[in-house]
Amino acid sequence: MTDKDVLSAALLEALPYINYFAGKTIVIKIGGSTLGSGDTTLQDIVWLKSLGIEPVIVHGGGNAITDWLSRIGKEARFVRGLRVTDEETMEVVRMTLAGKVNTDLVATINSLGGRAIGITGLDGHLLQARRQGDDLGLVGKVTKVDLGVLQTLIAAGYIVVIAPIGCGTGCEALNLNADTAAGEIAAALHAEKLILLSDVPGILDAQGQVISRVSMDEARALIKSGVVSKGMIPKVEACIRALDGVRRTHIIDGRVPHALIRELFTDRGVGTMITKTAANGLERSATMDYLVDVMREPREDNP
Repeated sequence: MTDKDVLSAALLEALPYINYFAGKTIVIKIGGSTLGSGDTTLQDIVWLKSLGIEPVIVHGGGNAITDWLSRIGKEARFVRGLRVTDEETMEVVRMTLAGKVNTDLVATINSLGGRAIGITGLDGHLLQARRQGDDLGLVGKVTKVDLGVLQTLIAAGYIVVIAPIGCGTGCEALNLNADTAAGEIAAALHAEKLILLSDVPGILDAQGQVISRVSMDEARALIKSGVVSKGMIPKVEACIRALDGVRRTHIIDGRVPHALIRELFTDRGVGTMITKTAANGLERSATMDYLVDVMREPREDNP
């Protein structure tokens, strides 16, 4: 097969997906562990926008936060996969996520030809939250998503980049898990997809093999059995939560070149897809089967 034949085949495979996703919103969570690793995620996001797709970005920054904590001689502690956050740690979280990671992402997207703007969950009371537990300190659980400022920026044509800092009682800043925040935003937006990019290939079974597709009930069982553990728990729970308003959720490896493009525009995709119902023995549908399946599903929010 010649290079032209390969290109033609790739375009023929991608076109039905491109047509279907045009005009739809996709919430993409970028894991802090993959930032700066030479990944192609931000270029992919700019391309998605150019195709008429509306990407909304939520970012982490855990490695950067841990690095800055170590510089001040403070040890990072985690409970149930969540960072224990006292007052001093919260100051580092705010400075790192809002002051460094968010602005770096915005600058890079703009340099690649995009039109990005950065906000936090504090802006416009976007992510309202309450403290999650005494053992976690200033860690928040989202109680409400106010879409006003986000929808205004999307309508103005921006790629919105969101730092996961929540607005607690009396406008107290709370540290939010980025996966959880992305799931809440995706559900509130009734996004077409939620895609969590990380430094793992997806959900792994007990033998360490990637599970291509799993239902909500199957995912809950994997958590209960301990197959899904530690930092993967918030990711899977975020995907399950998002399915209240989102058609499909995914956990994929952001280190794979053009992982976003491969997930959205190819028949098999990459990583793990989490759905409301079981796959009936099929790992992935072929292109048109998938699209027909998606369009055939009733949506309670938009009958």
